[in-house]
Amino acid sequence: MDCRFPLREGPQNGARSDAMHDTGRAAVGASLTLVLGGARSGKSRYAERLVSALPPPWAYVATAEAGDHEMVARIRAHRSRRGPSWQTIEAPRDLPAALAACEGIPVLIDCLTLWLSNLLLADADIDQETERLEKALAVTAAPVVLVANEVGAGIVPDHPLGRKFRDLQGLLNQRIAARADRVVLMVAGLPVAVKGALKETP
Repeated sequence: MDCRFPLREGPQNGARSDAMHDTGRAAVGASLTLVLGGARSGKSRYAERLVSALPPPWAYVATAEAGDHEMVARIRAHRSRRGPSWQTIEAPRDLPAALAACEGIPVLIDCLTLWLSNLLLADADIDQETERLEKALAVTAAPVVLVANEVGAGIVPDHPLGRKFRDLQGLLNQRIAARADRVVLMVAGLPVAVKGALKETP
């Protein structure tokens, strides 16, 4: 996990006044947004747009692991889309440590579903890890946007592990949604406000 975040002055974030910088952060406080949706619903793009509306740099916490050629291609496409103002942390399981490494800059966590899957396959204590995440979110001093899949609307999985994962994902989404200032459900690329109001920043 790369925890270094050089806050360099580049062409995109260049010299800006302290007032502008402070306004961008203070206007949203340490807000928490959960973006839910199904596969290819546009949730990642929408979440990226929310975070990138704030002054850079931004932190992208990636929970995916490049386990096969398809995932390698997906990771490469996501990185090329984000651009140089995003600082990437790879955190398949330890999201609290990743949040601590972000040092007060806006954070996008993509996604909680892969994080949960990684923990489940590692036989981790899901409830304990979720509590650790909740505590880390409570003390994070910058806006955070989390992406997660809505997996409970389909057929009942025919395998016990699939049913366990579906149930755990639903419970995780409920816990984060209860804590969040805003919850957005993405449907066919369109954001639907579930909790709070739709706006252009976290």
